[in-house]
Amino acid sequence: MKLLLVEDDLEIAGFITKGFFEQGHSIFHETEAKTGLIRAASEHFDVIIFDRMLPGMDGIDAVRVLRQSQVYSPVLILTAKDSIGDRVAGLEAGADDYMVKPFAFEELNARVKALARRQPFSENSTQLTAGPLTLDKLSRKVTHSGIELELLPREYQILELLLSNQGELVTKTMLLEQVWGFQFDPNTSLVQTHVSRLRNKVDKAFNTELIKTVRGAGYVLSF
Repeated sequence: MKLLLVEDDLEIAGFITKGFFEQGHSIFHETEAKTGLIRAASEHFDVIIFDRMLPGMDGIDAVRVLRQSQVYSPVLILTAKDSIGDRVAGLEAGADDYMVKPFAFEELNARVKALARRQPFSENSTQLTAGPLTLDKLSRKVTHSGIELELLPREYQILELLLSNQGELVTKTMLLEQVWGFQFDPNTSLVQTHVSRLRNKVDKAFNTELIKTVRGAGYVLSF
């Protein structure tokens, strides 16, 4: 993988850089948001890691600028802030994942690998499809067999995550983290309820079975 790290704390940057270098990956380091944005816009990276608190510009604002510049490489934000509001703000700005400091490199490595496996979002790749099902990321329009579906915001987010990982297991933990921004299990039927409602609209209404339950593990969308 080719990675970009934008982090002003040299000790943390050294720890991350060393870890990914030992994994055999290429990683490039910038200490300021401005230089990080310039590099991200001029080169392709499989994953970009942005610190939340950077000199001159907040990391979330930097991600927003990145997306406005049509740079769609997956972005993971590192932060010392752990409130739900901060996580939601990062995700709404266009980040793909959010990780709170301090962290174990093993987990960071796993998350970066997961982001790198995602289908790239580019000007020529704005649609996700699975058989008769199509999701357009720009218009946020979802159709099944040519018929537009009316999805609630959470249902859309769940479906986008399932389609982005088509054929692969999406766990309850992944859904809680990436759709709701939780890094803990609230021990409710939140995920199951929303997936059930989504399945009613995507599958039952059309007599298909695209969304499959893997008992005790999560869900897989495949055609």
